[in-house]
Amino acid sequence: MLADGEVVGDGSWNLTIFVTDLNEKRTMVVKGDMHIGGVMLKLTESFDFKKDWSDHALWWPTRNKWLSRPKHTLDQYGVHADAALHFTPMHKSIRIQLPDLRYIDCKIDFSIDTFSAVVQLCKSLGIRHPEELSLCYPLEPSHLKQNYQNLKEAKRIKSSQPPDTNTFIAATRGSSNSLDRTNGPCPATPPPPRSLSATPVSGQQNGTLRRYGGVYSTQSDGSSDGGYCGTPPRAASMDALDSIADSPLEPDTQSRESLLSPKSLMEKARMNVGWLDSSLSIMEQYVREWNTLQLRFKFYSFFDLTARAQDAARLNQLYQQARWQILIQEVQCTEEEMLLFAALQLQIELQTLAGGSVDAADGNGPTQASAPEDEIDAALSALQTQLEGGPAPHNDITHVPELASYLKYLRPKRFTLKAYKRGWVTPDAHPASGRYSIKLEVPAEDAMHEMWLKCENEEQYAEWVAACRLGSRGRSLADAAFASEAAAVRSLLALQRPQPAAALNQHSLPHLDHLQPENYLAPRFLKKLKSKFTQRVLESHANVKDLPLLEAKLQYIKTWQNLRDYGQTMFVVRFMGHKRDEIISIANNRIMRLDPNTGDHIKTWRFSNMKAWNVNWEIKHMMVQFEEGNIIFSVQSADCKVVHEFIGGYIFLSMRSKDANQTLNEELFHKLTGGWT
Repeated sequence: MLADGEVVGDGSWNLTIFVTDLNEKRTMVVKGDMHIGGVMLKLTESFDFKKDWSDHALWWPTRNKWLSRPKHTLDQYGVHADAALHFTPMHKSIRIQLPDLRYIDCKIDFSIDTFSAVVQLCKSLGIRHPEELSLCYPLEPSHLKQNYQNLKEAKRIKSSQPPDTNTFIAATRGSSNSLDRTNGPCPATPPPPRSLSATPVSGQQNGTLRRYGGVYSTQSDGSSDGGYCGTPPRAASMDALDSIADSPLEPDTQSRESLLSPKSLMEKARMNVGWLDSSLSIMEQYVREWNTLQLRFKFYSFFDLTARAQDAARLNQLYQQARWQILIQEVQCTEEEMLLFAALQLQIELQTLAGGSVDAADGNGPTQASAPEDEIDAALSALQTQLEGGPAPHNDITHVPELASYLKYLRPKRFTLKAYKRGWVTPDAHPASGRYSIKLEVPAEDAMHEMWLKCENEEQYAEWVAACRLGSRGRSLADAAFASEAAAVRSLLALQRPQPAAALNQHSLPHLDHLQPENYLAPRFLKKLKSKFTQRVLESHANVKDLPLLEAKLQYIKTWQNLRDYGQTMFVVRFMGHKRDEIISIANNRIMRLDPNTGDHIKTWRFSNMKAWNVNWEIKHMMVQFEEGNIIFSVQSADCKVVHEFIGGYIFLSMRSKDANQTLNEELFHKLTGGWT
């Protein structure tokens, strides 16, 4: 008689498999040379009913891994008689928070790598270029107070939040059955997340959107969502979600209060501990059914971003992420820029309330019948501008612009009382006061040397900023992009110039009666601008009042991209041979070493000079090789795999081409970001 774990003469033994759909264990006789596919077939044939089991696979809780290769044998996976496997669906329900802070409930494949899962999710949501996004865990305020290389050190996130993040399987092992939900045929009702509102918000109603609402649901009458048993969760299912191209004007109070606002550079650097490992499956990173994850834009290298209807969902969610980064002061800006952001946000809200959706004409826009032709014309115009770089003088393509003018300059001296205060942005322009300055950071052997250039007027400023930007990319004034770069600077300055005479009448629009400065201004500007906010924002709004919805969102994003702190993903590190923590910042084309107290750039290494990057997994040290030398450091505020993935991810994104037929090369992405080759 066979007992559990007993091996008989023919080499067979008993294997216990827990079937999660039935909430019961099954024991079957197997041999080590039996294929995984054969094990699953034999298991399903033992059931006394017929069912499609194609979405099921074997999960090994104690090893925290899927037995995903059906042609591999039990011996190849190391499965023995003491193993307790689970036969469970690969697609599981999960709650996702979008960049606009709404929640959706959907099914995601828990058995494939996170990168592929994000690709599938973005396809369902209608977001193009999913390689720019990823999933991360929600963080708690305590995670910003000290360094955590993984979230296990935080003694687990509160209550129902998932415990771990970017931790390698070899480093941590989960318990057997405690990590899995043992659901019956009908899944249990999920508990609400910490920031979940008790009141769902409806979608578009009679051409307007409710101003407040964090959890998206198309049911306003409290009726049950057909896909769930018992009380429905307070979030939208994928089927019920109308569109993510339009969002409620404001999230609910709880969702907004759950946003973390870093108070220092160290806290900002600690906000990147939550990113999931793109090469591991969601299940392998201790995410379980009905846990909550956040979908966010991870890499600040946006491909082919235009105000087209087909990109409306991506454009809206990117605008929302930019908006909240600015409002919680994750990214800093000047007062003039803050008012421009507020004006653009106001224009977006007015367009949304007026029904200025991506499929509706707004009076000045094209009709539905002519939209395809207009989109083609717009695409051709954009291509022409990109190829020509703007109009050249006298249409002479051999003309090389020259800059020859007088500039005032200042090289700040350290440890002196007379010195300019540290600017928030580079460049630093204030059209209202007529101040136009450019801060240059010149690399030297010991550090980055600063130099301030003062321009006499706006035209000189635009040309020199354009020239400096091209120079920082290793390009000359002969580059075709010089004219368009300078024109973009002029356009941004024009938008920041207040127009008092053209201000809207505050009483002409009902929406203006409910303007709350807290919804438009970062906290550092509230005290100064609160009393005169309405007038100031209306003066700034006069410059953008004619922008249609998508153009306003695109302009918001472009203005965000011009901020000094834009696109910098920071980490707390410790360089080899040093005893104190420092900060590195990874951008789309460089790595920067920052002073943790002031944020000043100490050193910059460009990817164009990088030869290799790799990780010593035993001691968790990362080495990046450049032409001028190597840097070695350990990451204190995240797993070193996260930093490795950011570098490899930006290299991958830089290799994309304008070929309309190009396909996403997932194999190349994993080769550049995996770190195991």
